[in-house]
Amino acid sequence: MKLVVDLTRCQGYAQCAFLAPGAFTMHGDEALLYDPDPSDEQRERVLRAAAACPVQAIVLDRVGSRNGARQAEAVRRAEAARSGADEGFLGSGRIVIVGASLAGMRAAVALRHEGFTGSLTLIGDEPDVPYDRPPLSKQVLGGSVPATHTGLPRRDDVDAEWRLGVPATQLDLAGQQVHLADGASVGFDRLLITTGVRARPWPDPAEARLDGVVVLRTRADAERLQRLVAARPRRVLVIGAGFTGSEVASVCREHGLAVTVAEAGPAPLVAALGSAIGEVAADMQRENGVDLRCDVMVTALEGDAGGRLRRAHLSDGSTIDVDIAVAALGGIRNVEWLAGSGLAAGRWGVACDAGCRAFDVNGLVTDNIFVAGDVARAPQPMFGYQFLALEHWGNAVAQAEVAAHNMLSSQADRWPHLAVPAFWSTQFGSEIKSVGVPNIADEVVVTQGSMPDRRFIAAYGHQGRVVGAVTFDQSKWLEFYERLIERAAPFPPTFRGVDQPAEMVPIPAGFPQRPIPTQDATVVVTGHDPSERRATLVR
Repeated sequence: MKLVVDLTRCQGYAQCAFLAPGAFTMHGDEALLYDPDPSDEQRERVLRAAAACPVQAIVLDRVGSRNGARQAEAVRRAEAARSGADEGFLGSGRIVIVGASLAGMRAAVALRHEGFTGSLTLIGDEPDVPYDRPPLSKQVLGGSVPATHTGLPRRDDVDAEWRLGVPATQLDLAGQQVHLADGASVGFDRLLITTGVRARPWPDPAEARLDGVVVLRTRADAERLQRLVAARPRRVLVIGAGFTGSEVASVCREHGLAVTVAEAGPAPLVAALGSAIGEVAADMQRENGVDLRCDVMVTALEGDAGGRLRRAHLSDGSTIDVDIAVAALGGIRNVEWLAGSGLAAGRWGVACDAGCRAFDVNGLVTDNIFVAGDVARAPQPMFGYQFLALEHWGNAVAQAEVAAHNMLSSQADRWPHLAVPAFWSTQFGSEIKSVGVPNIADEVVVTQGSMPDRRFIAAYGHQGRVVGAVTFDQSKWLEFYERLIERAAPFPPTFRGVDQPAEMVPIPAGFPQRPIPTQDATVVVTGHDPSERRATLVR
């Protein structure tokens, strides 16, 4: 039995923890941890917990009977005919998904669910079937869940050809072929790109090869780091206090390990939340025993004669003895294989329209190439149709389902992907959640709760309108703030609410004006400038 919890929807009611305590546990007041692969003995309890969840955030395997599947297929085909979908393509078309990821898997499920019975191929550079990444820095690193138990629920039996462990190396748009590293090619009629991001490695290759220097992105990374942590190192150095780095520091402190966090910026999470809220995260780390050093960079990692990491040199002139160094330096979008393809692909991913159709380098929209997940860069009408690049679990799911629908639909029946960005992080017993795009804000104000108590809601404003909100253990209110963002409510907010401070005085949000080498924002407005042309015209 496989399960995953959509933590963007979870509001910490803890019904699941009461009904199936062997599979679900509360960490702090609102942070939920779960076993992605509970035993068969817990099946009935897990099913009851899923049914009782007030926000229906628990996703389970769902494989129907063969007769039920045939009946559902007949209904879907009837719906497809009404929507103007190409019946011939539904039965004989070729769809290729490059990126056997969360987005790729959800898209595959959606394609079959919408009646596509043609050829479906998923290509992935990792040898594993699609798995859930958020547990890697929490349950897996903490040792409560094996990395191999993080497989995603296959909500329907996806009939597809899996080409795993073989990365795509080139896209031939004209020939409609994806070339693979093993020399093979896969033809397609329609293509979905869900290649996501990879961890940014430590920049010095020789130092990066030292035993004890790791990144955290894949199952293999998590297994390696968990083994190192379980060996009780003298000290763990975390390079970068973004979300991954902060979560790693949290788990290591829970296991009683000495932890130093080196952060080039003024505070943890500053690229995503700003320095005003980042200071709350800094206090949280220090109160939990983390040796947090801000405005400090790691200048070198030093190993012994056997190639084992022994110490780190910092920009403040200090040296610390460490056995593990976790390079938590953000991600790199996997677009290199698209070089020369003619698609508009670059540092921020692959540009696409609101219907997930990819743009070529001349700004023309393609009609057979689609993009979804972390690698997509799409326009957002709430922010003047500027392009947004997102690295969020919820966005990957929602965008993949939109892309799958649009791949099978006529022009008149296509959906736009207009979801408000949302993300979460569990660290030091607190559940941090965000909605909107806080990092374009110039001001922030606490609208409910108290920062010293670390139970509060902060609203972010840009040019007099609400553009984002962040909660610390107050996630039940997040949907209300999402509606404020959607309707461009005035900032500062003027509503009367529960547990409001005596005064709501906005302060500078404190987002850095320059990139920070140790942090990436997980939501980035990449902008557009019609007067600036960086693409090469292809005639």
